[in-house]
Amino acid sequence: MAVRAAVLPAVGSPLEITGIDLPDPGPGQVRVRLAAAGVCHSDLSLSDGTMRVPVPAVLGHEGAGTVVAVGEGVTHVAPGDGVVLNWAPSCGACHACSLGEVWLCANALKGAADVYARTTEGTDLHPGLNVAAFAEETVVSGACVLPVPEGVPLTDAALLGCAVLTGYGAVHHSAQVRPGETVAVFGVGGVGLSALQAARIAGASKIVAVDVSAEKEELARAAGATDYVIASENTAREIRALTGKQGVDVAVECAGRAVTIRTAWDSTRRGGRTTVVGIGGKDQQVTFNALEIFHWGRTLAGCVYGNSNPAEDLPVLAEHVRAGRLDLSALVTERISLEGIPAAFENMLAGKGGRALVVF
Repeated sequence: MAVRAAVLPAVGSPLEITGIDLPDPGPGQVRVRLAAAGVCHSDLSLSDGTMRVPVPAVLGHEGAGTVVAVGEGVTHVAPGDGVVLNWAPSCGACHACSLGEVWLCANALKGAADVYARTTEGTDLHPGLNVAAFAEETVVSGACVLPVPEGVPLTDAALLGCAVLTGYGAVHHSAQVRPGETVAVFGVGGVGLSALQAARIAGASKIVAVDVSAEKEELARAAGATDYVIASENTAREIRALTGKQGVDVAVECAGRAVTIRTAWDSTRRGGRTTVVGIGGKDQQVTFNALEIFHWGRTLAGCVYGNSNPAEDLPVLAEHVRAGRLDLSALVTERISLEGIPAAFENMLAGKGGRALVVF
C-alpha cells in the first residue's frame, strides 16, 4: 500500500514529498497511521549532515498515531490503540543499559540502517531515526511504540516523543533543578519551551529565557519565563544583573552553538550547572582555560534525549498534562502539512517560531 512521505534523497538535498510502498508488519513490528509529527531541529541536522544516517531516508522522529496492524509476537499494543513513537528504544543488554542509562543505549539507533520501505520506483528507503514519522503511515519495531497515556490528545502526544521528554528531562534528570533555584534557558524552540515549563514545574524562583528573536518573548513568558533576554555579547552580564550579580544556578543550552554554550557557562554562578541539550557540529569548538575551570567550580554536562527513560517518564508527563501544569499545545506555533516541512526548516535556520507540527 502506497502512502505519502517526506523523503531525504541525499544529504544536503531538498526533501521530496512522494509516494512510498510500506510492507505489512513482520514479526515484532507495528504499523502506525500518523496523527501528527513534530518538526525537530534534529531533522534539520540529519538533512544537512550534522548528524549522519543512511540515505535515502524518511525523516521525522517525533510522532504519535494509531496502530493499524501488528506483527507476530506483539502483545503490548493492538490495532486501534493510540501510541507515541519512541525513536531511541533501549536494548536492555548493553553496558549503558546495565547501568540504567538507557538514553545512552549503544544499540538504540541500529534500526536506522535497515531498509523499511521502498519508493514507488523501487528505491530502498531507511527509516531516519528508526521511526520515519514524516509519512502518513510507518512500520516500526514494537519497541518503538508506547501507549499514549490517558487524557493526552493524540495529536499533542506527538510532542512527548522528543521535545517534551528532552526539555523536561534536561531540567529534572540532568540539571536536577531544585525549588527556589534560578534557571536560564538558551533557545526558545520546542525543547526550550519545554524546559521553561519544566523549570516552572520544578519550582524555580527566577526563569530567564534567552533567544536571538524578540518575537519569542510572549511564547517564553507563557511557558514560565519570568525574564526575557535578547541574545547579545552582553547576555551573561545581563543575566548576572538579574540574579544579584551572582549568575543563575542552572543554565540549559538548547541551541548547540559554541558561543551559546560558552555564554550559558558564563551565566551561571560559582558552582553552577550548565546542561547542553543542543546538537552542534564538529566545527563548533568551545574553549576554557584551566584556571577558570578550577576557580568557578562549575559543572558542564551533555544531555542526550533529556537523560530520560520514555517508558517511565511518559506517565509522569501525562500527569502534569492532566493537572494543567504542562501545556503541550503551547509548544506549537504552526500546524502544517507534509509540504510545509521545508519552510519549517527555513524558519528554524532563521531562529523563528517554536514547534511546527505536521498534522495528517
